[in-house]
Amino acid sequence: MNEKLVIAILAAGKGTRMNSEIPKVLHEVNGKSMIQHVINTAYKLSPFKIISIVGFKKELVMENLTNFDIEYVIQKTQKGTGHAVEQCRDKTKDINGNILVLSGDVPLISKKTLSSLINVHCRNNSEASLISAKLANPFGYGRITRNSKGNFKGIIEHKDANENELLINEINAGIYIFNIRTLFEKLTLINNDNKQNEYYIGDVLNFIDSNKISIIKTSNSKEILGVNNLEQLNEINE
Repeated sequence: MNEKLVIAILAAGKGTRMNSEIPKVLHEVNGKSMIQHVINTAYKLSPFKIISIVGFKKELVMENLTNFDIEYVIQKTQKGTGHAVEQCRDKTKDINGNILVLSGDVPLISKKTLSSLINVHCRNNSEASLISAKLANPFGYGRITRNSKGNFKGIIEHKDANENELLINEINAGIYIFNIRTLFEKLTLINNDNKQNEYYIGDVLNFIDSNKISIIKTSNSKEILGVNNLEQLNEINE
């Protein structure tokens, strides 16, 4: 049976640290909104469908994307990335395939890296796969922990990490691909017992056999940079 690729783009956040009244994903990089850059890259992967998860000032986001052939779901309250992706359940329930989860505020991600992620995921027959990177300064990012064999063990968010975990410099880029059926089965198992009281999509991996999880490491750490404040926006524009 032909497996289809669905792409879900997280775009519901307010971005409080941007000190702006417009949704974070609408801030511009090189003359285009960040989410437009992400969608343009998503199109290059020839997906079955693209779903944008909108929330804060959703009308502005949808207006910015009128020229794109995408579907929308609404996250009425921001309860984390896991809760955001849960909103896609109905639009994907009859699809046999994989769902690639991207962030609307990571505008430099390349087709090459995403294609590598998809290829490794499919070749290994994985249930879930993700992108990591080694950063000299991993502040603010979730850390990837590995077992004694070097295989994936878990993701610890920065705010939940202890002193030893904060020394880890392999970070989670926040870009995942899941088998659709597996994702929505396991999403019901995660909780929000963390410092942010949010449902993290990365916590789904705790309920998947680590042998069924693949990681690809990007050597170009700039492409996975997210934008959380104006300083980071300026950096990415440069």
